[in-house]
Amino acid sequence: MTRGIFIIGNESALSRAIEAETANRVEQYAAALIPNRLSGAQNIPLENDKRLFLDWNPSSPISARTLVLAAENRLEHIDEAILICSPPSIRCNATGLPLSDVEIMINDNIKGWFFLVRELAAVFSNRKRGTLALVYNDTKTSFGKEDTANMLGPSSLASFRAFTQGLLATSRNEPYITTGFSTSGTGNESAFAAFIYKNLDRGNRKSNGKLFKFGKFNFLNFNF
Repeated sequence: MTRGIFIIGNESALSRAIEAETANRVEQYAAALIPNRLSGAQNIPLENDKRLFLDWNPSSPISARTLVLAAENRLEHIDEAILICSPPSIRCNATGLPLSDVEIMINDNIKGWFFLVRELAAVFSNRKRGTLALVYNDTKTSFGKEDTANMLGPSSLASFRAFTQGLLATSRNEPYITTGFSTSGTGNESAFAAFIYKNLDRGNRKSNGKLFKFGKFNFLNFNF
């Protein structure tokens, strides 16, 4: 049986590293990116022959259902759904914050995750198997006196972090595996992606409800 891997998230160095690691394991995988609709943003699609690219409107619950159904149809089944949160930056002061960007960030990078996880959980519950993996970079943001603060990115990341913790805490009685992965550094995305798959490849039920933290020792995990 072919391993059905579905990757969803922001286009970033982290998502590219995870896709590259995925391509080493399967002939094809499905992927959906959160479109960067912020003012002045440019979306440059990643070319990858193994990727089955699916469109997604994160702000729509109907689109979330359609997306999951499309992934199932293209892959035949979803064994692992890897959600990657790496939100874009909006650097400005409070008075210069574009109202349209606020709405986009909340819809696409906060609400969208709730809609999507609900649909994935329904699929995994019906199949009584599957892995939901939530991935994020937990790097602390610091600013110098002359820097303009990133107004919305950290807030979106904080929401995803809290969402992950909530899912891990309530995963014990679910028939599928829910696990999380975080890193506190940048520039080591390939190693982090390999670390993620080292754990996913085991398919170990003991990983359910655990957050694996990638760092200096590369073995830390925490229960929620």
